[in-house]
Amino acid sequence: MSPRKRQLPEIPPELVGTVHITPIDAIYNWARKRSLWPIFFGLACCAFEMIGTFAARFDPSRFGMEIMRASPRQADLMIINGTVTKKMLPQVVRLYNQMPEPKYVLVMGACAISGGPFQEGYNVVSGIDKYLPVDVYVPGCPPRPEGLIHGILTIHAKMERESLRNLRWYKKGEVPEPIPVPELGPDLVDWRLTEKIEAMQEEVVPSQVE
Repeated sequence: MSPRKRQLPEIPPELVGTVHITPIDAIYNWARKRSLWPIFFGLACCAFEMIGTFAARFDPSRFGMEIMRASPRQADLMIINGTVTKKMLPQVVRLYNQMPEPKYVLVMGACAISGGPFQEGYNVVSGIDKYLPVDVYVPGCPPRPEGLIHGILTIHAKMERESLRNLRWYKKGEVPEPIPVPELGPDLVDWRLTEKIEAMQEEVVPSQVE
């Protein structure tokens, strides 16, 4: 049995033309999706497609997102636009941690999604989703501006389904922990895997002693 939808109160006939009633989630999500500010940085050739999308021809101001912020403190959308090298990954994760909630990640291009033609390269991350939570993938090499706009509209659709009741950044006592910034040594060190690596090391050391 499907749950009953909440009934909105009726408007008196004399106020029908001047008063409108809607759930607060609808107003909240409408305001957020019409003021989605991306952080402005580029990684590789997909950045040119992103820059072309935010030019006059495609007019992103119709979505309220023509302002690309140079500061992560004022942005709520990160567009990963190109090849993510192991040297650049710590900076990308650090920028993500500095963005305030609510924040979203859109990944465009084969290189950012899976490493693309550089997947087996010694200096390229084979997929940014191993380190950041990704909301929307836009495939292509590179994807055209129409594809990026479709990805942005997909994020809008996701926003419309969100509710103030279950968003993690509004729950009392729940503060999202920042993602540990990987360190670049001989290879990337993901500090989230520390316990797993230590357990594997404990299994290997006794066998070597024997």
